[in-house]
Amino acid sequence: MLTAHPTTAQAAPLPQLPGPVDQYVSLRIPVCGLDDTVEEVLALLRAGAHDSVADVAVCTEPGTPSRLLGLVPFARMLAAPPGTTAAELLDPDPPVVALGHDSEQAAWKAVRHGESSLAVVDEDGLFHGLVPSSRLLGLLLRAHDEDFARLGGYLASSHTARVAMEEPVTHRLWHRVPWLVLGLAGAALSAWFVGLFEGRLTADVRLAFFIPGVIYLADAVGTQTEALVVRGLSVGTSLRSTIRLEALTGPLLGLLLAAVGYPAILAVLGDPGIALTVSIALVAACSVATVVAAVLPVLMSRTGRDPAFGSGPLATVIQDLLSLVIYFLAAILVLG
Repeated sequence: MLTAHPTTAQAAPLPQLPGPVDQYVSLRIPVCGLDDTVEEVLALLRAGAHDSVADVAVCTEPGTPSRLLGLVPFARMLAAPPGTTAAELLDPDPPVVALGHDSEQAAWKAVRHGESSLAVVDEDGLFHGLVPSSRLLGLLLRAHDEDFARLGGYLASSHTARVAMEEPVTHRLWHRVPWLVLGLAGAALSAWFVGLFEGRLTADVRLAFFIPGVIYLADAVGTQTEALVVRGLSVGTSLRSTIRLEALTGPLLGLLLAAVGYPAILAVLGDPGIALTVSIALVAACSVATVVAAVLPVLMSRTGRDPAFGSGPLATVIQDLLSLVIYFLAAILVLG
């Protein structure tokens, strides 16, 4: 059985990203069954207008809500000999997402799959429609604009970035002061914490020499991780593997830094205790920094805040405090 999918009104202008893929779905696309021939499908295409004919959806029962069996690219259908059925041309594993799926992630799934259309199904697995190539292109162009804005640290998009360049002083203060106040609070808390170890620092002032180095290196490692995670959020990739790999990378980087730092400190100061303290602190601080830098952008993204704009200052405050705690705990452990 052969039919055109029920028609809908022309799509409205592309909504502001991010948003669900539902807003990009077209129902005015050709649908056929497994046994329909090339001639029958071509007759269907000539019979009415469609939003896109790049792909023909093959369903169990065309004309009624049914399950998607696959897609047939129109170019493949044109090149097929007469009498060929849709079953012979079928791609049984097209890119498919569910209603409500994030639109940018859905678009990247279609791109990675190498298809010109993206199939959408409802919660019961019934075929709901296609996102045609023209809408995928528009979606990806808008996402591209957003991605550059995020990677540049703007609020949400290049449009808001341009607005931010021209906004009045009061708005500029509103966008910056909260993070600076947070940093000031973190600095005060760090100073208070260092004061708790005043006696130990007075007894051996050499311990103070390495506080900036441990904090800087942990921040640097965390910044690298944060850049990877924010980039992953921007392009809609799965972050589970990235976070797992970064959690392993942090300790390894710490070990490498410790392997370089221990003999250097020992050679300069001649004190194995301080050298070991700094080495342990580097391994632990770098390990914690990667976890903090990986988790914070994800949490901020899920709460609706731009991770590139806020996760950097927040991660720096948290990492600095944790690095101080780790350093002095290592000193207590090693030096007593």
